Formats: sequence, C-alpha cells, structure tokens
Amino acid sequence: MKIAIHGRSFTTDTQPYVQALFDILKSKQIDYSISSSFYSFLLSAGVNPYTEKNYPHPHGAPDADFIFSIGGDGTLLESVMQSRSRQIPILGINTGRLGFLATVSPPMINDSLEALFQGNFQTEDRTLVSLLSDTDLFEDYNFALNDFTITKTDTSSMITVHAYLDGEFLNSYWADGLIVSTPTGSTGYSLSCGGPVVLPTNDVFVITPISPHNLNVRPMIIPDVSKLSFRVESRSSNFLVSLDSRFRIVDSTVTLLVKKELFKARLVKLSQDNFVQTLRTKLHWGLDARN
Repeated sequence: MKIAIHGRSFTTDTQPYVQALFDILKSKQIDYSISSSFYSFLLSAGVNPYTEKNYPHPHGAPDADFIFSIGGDGTLLESVMQSRSRQIPILGINTGRLGFLATVSPPMINDSLEALFQGNFQTEDRTLVSLLSDTDLFEDYNFALNDFTITKTDTSSMITVHAYLDGEFLNSYWADGLIVSTPTGSTGYSLSCGGPVVLPTNDVFVITPISPHNLNVRPMIIPDVSKLSFRVESRSSNFLVSLDSRFRIVDSTVTLLVKKELFKARLVKLSQDNFVQTLRTKLHWGLDARN
C-alpha cells in the first residue's frame, strides 16, 4: 500500500494524535510520502514522520493508493487537486473546525486506519464542476468539488450575471454574484446564501444567487448534465471568478461555461460515516433550547 499525506497546521492538542498516525504507519511498514508544505510543518511541530520522502505541493501527489488529508475541509479540497483525474481515494482526518468532508476525528484515527488496512470501507464518488473559458484561468486545475462562483470585486455596485442553460436564456441575475454548487458544496457557501441541502450522491447542480436585488429570484436545482454559460456586466468592467478557494479577477470580455467534470473526487467512507447524521451533528438539527 502506498499513501500520500497532505495537511495543514494543527494545534498542540492534536499533535499526539498525528504522531500516533505516523507511529502506526511505521509499525505497519506502509510506504508513504508527505507534501512538502506539510512535511515542513510536522518538523516544526515536533512530529517525527519517520521519513524524508516528500512531494511538491500544490502539484499532483505521487503514485498512491490513498491520500490522507489532515486538516479541515479546505485541506481536503487541496487533496482533490492533488488527485485530479486519477481519482485516488481520499481519507479526510479532521483537525480543523466543522469538517463536513473530513469526517475522521483525531481520537478515531487508530480505529479508522485499522478499518482501512482491513478493507472495511467503501468509496463514494463526488461530482466535480468544471470551468471552460477562452482564457486559461486555472491551468490544469479548472475544476472544483464545492462550487464555482461569480462575485463582484468592489463593495458598492452590484453586477448583472446573464445566465444561459444549455444555450437558452435563463435569467439575468442582478446581485452580488452567483454560485453554481455541486451536491457536496450545497452545505457550504450556497447554504449560507439560502440554497437547499442536497444529498451528496444526487446528480444535480444548484444555482444560488448571492444577495439578489429581486427577492423573487430563488435558488434553482438543475440536472448536472446541463451546461451553463454566463455573460457578466459590471461597472468596474471586471469581476471575481472562483473554483472552491481559488479565485481570479477577469474582465467582462471573458466567456465562461460551466459543466460537469469528466472525472470525480473519490472519498473514503468508513462504517460510521453517515451524511444525515453529519447534518444533525454539524448543523445541530433538532437542537432547541425549548427542548
């Protein structure tokens, strides 16, 4: 078994759990390599990784059977970038805050690794959104697991996003911006803007306006086989385009087309993983001071 490990900084309280992870990998004689940025942090945090093998980040991970993502959901999004079209299964270990995607808590590391080594897991494929444009905005990383967004660059005037669904005019969104979310991203930015929660295996996209001027313009669910194209008008003649946490400033002459990516992100799903339970736990569904 070969494993690539990527992560971000963590607190001193988490350090013993991360050290225990490397202790287990060493005892199992697992072949693993660590992203260069995370490797440097591990040494500064006093963690012994038992190896000097590392690979450059953010470029693709080496040939591996799994990627371990140690951090929050943002770290897992970076791991998806490292996997790219190879669809390497990603195990998310949550040393961050909310953790919708990274579901393994530090105290669960030992049991989770044991389940992984024994083959007691499943993989779940998640749809990615892809951006095509006449300008190479994101090079080889023109895909996202959570969402594609168009937003204004200044703090005053709104922008107008003319949206076309499969070539047919859909609507002109006079707003602060527009989100095209995958099912995975429905619990992220889209949710905070009033979008619906979508089960992660559904074959849909969610179009969510950001602070629309017309209050009767609501979020919309479309099949993920649809193609969306956009034309943007802005007083400043430019606007922001983002894929997950990566963004670019572009001008109004750039053409944008969004569709489903040909490959998917593959996440490791252990026996205790349950999306509905995650909703109750992370979003505190059912909790009320009156109860």
